[in-house]
Amino acid sequence: MQPRIILSTLDYDRLHALLDSPATRGVAAADSLRLELDRADVLEPAVLPPDVVSMNSTVRFVFDPEPEEYEYTLSWPRDAELTDKARISVFTPIGAALLGLRVGDAIDWMVPSGKTVRLRVTELLLQPERSGAELGQ
Repeated sequence: MQPRIILSTLDYDRLHALLDSPATRGVAAADSLRLELDRADVLEPAVLPPDVVSMNSTVRFVFDPEPEEYEYTLSWPRDAELTDKARISVFTPIGAALLGLRVGDAIDWMVPSGKTVRLRVTELLLQPERSGAELGQ
């Protein structure tokens, strides 16, 4: 059973628009992301729980049972192409898996090699909705 995911209306609408654009044709993670959007609980940004991974959130996670912790900012595809290696696109398998999870949640997700990994969110360092930061992009 997959964990419940929560999205802001802003992220939900922008992601749907991006998925409907020609730019996403042939993107492997697009179908997985579309399925995640279809099962999401959608809330106004102002009431998004403070421990939910939203777009432009900086998150720490592990691949259970491995102890190594990773830290990335979940980004829009164009922002993830910047030279900053600390960004991960929502259109990657790991980025799509992170979207909408809460701290402590774990999700089983298939990576391009065909292997299923268990990704667990350990900490949310920054959430734009929580910090009052600009929600644009």
